[in-house]
Amino acid sequence: MDQNRGEDGSGRLSPLLKQSSGVIAERGEGAYIIGRDGRRYLDFTSGIGVTATGHCHPKVVEAVQKQAAQLVHAQYAIVRHPRLLELSERLAARMPGGIDSLFFSNAGTEACEAALRLARHATKRPNIIVFQGGFHGRTMGSLSMTTSSVALRGGLQPMMGGVVVAPFPNAYRYGWSEEESTAFCLRELDHIFATYSTPAETAAFFVEPIQGESGYVPANAAFMQGLRERADRHGMLLIVDEVQTGYGRTGTFWAHERFGAQPDVVVTAKGLASGYPLSAVGASAELMGKGWPGSQGGTYGGNAVSCAAALATLDVIEEEGLVENAAVQGERLRSGLEDLRRSHAAIGDVRGAGLLLGTEIVDGDGKPDGERAQRLLQAMEEREVLMIRCGPHGQVVRWLPPLIVNEAEIDRAVDAFADALKATT
Repeated sequence: MDQNRGEDGSGRLSPLLKQSSGVIAERGEGAYIIGRDGRRYLDFTSGIGVTATGHCHPKVVEAVQKQAAQLVHAQYAIVRHPRLLELSERLAARMPGGIDSLFFSNAGTEACEAALRLARHATKRPNIIVFQGGFHGRTMGSLSMTTSSVALRGGLQPMMGGVVVAPFPNAYRYGWSEEESTAFCLRELDHIFATYSTPAETAAFFVEPIQGESGYVPANAAFMQGLRERADRHGMLLIVDEVQTGYGRTGTFWAHERFGAQPDVVVTAKGLASGYPLSAVGASAELMGKGWPGSQGGTYGGNAVSCAAALATLDVIEEEGLVENAAVQGERLRSGLEDLRRSHAAIGDVRGAGLLLGTEIVDGDGKPDGERAQRLLQAMEEREVLMIRCGPHGQVVRWLPPLIVNEAEIDRAVDAFADALKATT
């Protein structure tokens, strides 16, 4: 064997694919991943917020096994299948306001692309306003709307045209109050209308209610309501990207519920099917009807097994009160992290909501410290807790346990982080 290629086959993987840990996962149980070496790791990544019901929840496993024995792939441009129809009804009932029509695809980036196409078709306007620090995917249209890190866009310029980037009320980065940051961002948005993208050519705002990859930066009610007011005034759409924040992750079913701003379009994925590839775009039937026929599709979208997993996921969320659990355990987690922030200068900020929290790691000058954050991840792995980073400098340690997490697991992870902070000074 080539000496540069591992005997376990890892050397055959693209060198461009990077892992945050050295664990080879053999199986998962609830909030735990069991490695090939037999060690049990508390998983505070949830596969980037995907395994909302934990690993291999019995109800999800049963639904998947049953569906796999009946029908695996029913291409929905050719036929429909019962799980697709059932999920459409269940998910529509969970959507806000008049959103009652759904399109299913595989990943968040595909759903964001579909929402982008719908906005341009429905309004007959070319431009989309996105917000500094947003992440909407890695395919070209979604990537063109993404500004969370230059590493994602590097070497691929020029991006798709028609994307206008506006400031987001990141009060911590600006060093201002939330009110000052919000007022500034809304003023700049109006300035963009006067100088860069006239409302007559602006189709939509595309926004995460809590930014993910840029470091779990929340919007606020005044900002989101300001977007809604401007969208109504100018005939634009408000598209809310709930790919990472949706499905109870923040302690409400949708994160945008916290801000009192009704979206026209909701994009969701990640926690939708407990690890099976599925994403969705929701809009009113009237709005969906303004898209061009044939503009939505995909070979694997609405896969029967993924839809069965999604239905079981909704059952578990409802029956086990996981939205409420995310709120309760999220407060316990935030309290523990705030205690650590007060005693460790390396934690510059704790932010987010529910079980979507980020700790900003800084150096002695208060600047982002991605190197320390990476060492913290390694120290946590040694303590059998798996975590990941985000932020433009990799400086934010993010807390994404499954929604089934309990008090003991929260406390164990916070205690391990306290030890890791001491070990990495």
